[in-house]
Amino acid sequence: MARIFKEEWKVYGNVFDQYTLRNLFKLQTQGHFEDLLSPVALGKEANIFTAKTKEGKVIIIKIYRLQTCNFNKMYDYIKTDPRFINLKKQRRKIIFAWTLREFRNLLKFRELVEVPTPITVLDNIILMEMIGRDEPAPQLKDSVPENREKFSKELISSLKKIYDKGYVHGDLSEYNILNFDDELVFIDFSQSTTRNDPNFKEYWERDIKNVARYFKKIGLKTSEEELKEQIFK
Repeated sequence: MARIFKEEWKVYGNVFDQYTLRNLFKLQTQGHFEDLLSPVALGKEANIFTAKTKEGKVIIIKIYRLQTCNFNKMYDYIKTDPRFINLKKQRRKIIFAWTLREFRNLLKFRELVEVPTPITVLDNIILMEMIGRDEPAPQLKDSVPENREKFSKELISSLKKIYDKGYVHGDLSEYNILNFDDELVFIDFSQSTTRNDPNFKEYWERDIKNVARYFKKIGLKTSEEELKEQIFK
């Protein structure tokens, strides 16, 4: 594991548990990446890093933290998803299923809207395309699109495509959409589920409320009711 334990990474020693380090080394030896580059976000639930492939391409590595993840909250979300209906309430099994769920959702949603292309998944780790050029594209919270009317129409159109295919993002906000040269890219699909989930309607209502709130924040006059009319018609 010499590559991973580079001197400059010692400051992140509390980020990687031994199990995760072994999996990172496995993914590295399989040729998925050569070197970890820098942290994008270090959180209680997940850590996100950039990494370089042997071709010189930069990708994203998302790691769900095994020790500090709120697996009880994860279980509350995933237990009603018909795709994981028989999941047992055990910490690692829940975290691994949560990670796999996000990977599968990325595969499904990329048929509908712009998302990072998923590369591979291993237990609590997802490798995916990095959206951006020299560095990851900013979230909407940090980068308001220049053409706000065009942006709002594209976002509403994307939400309608998702709804019409029987899916919901489930955690949509300005934190989970990237602005890449004024083009929208959706991220963070771990809470996304299908129309067969009994909480489907509740999640849609929450997504719409968050989008309407963001529209108001940036000066757009689209209400929750107007969003519903355009998405659910």
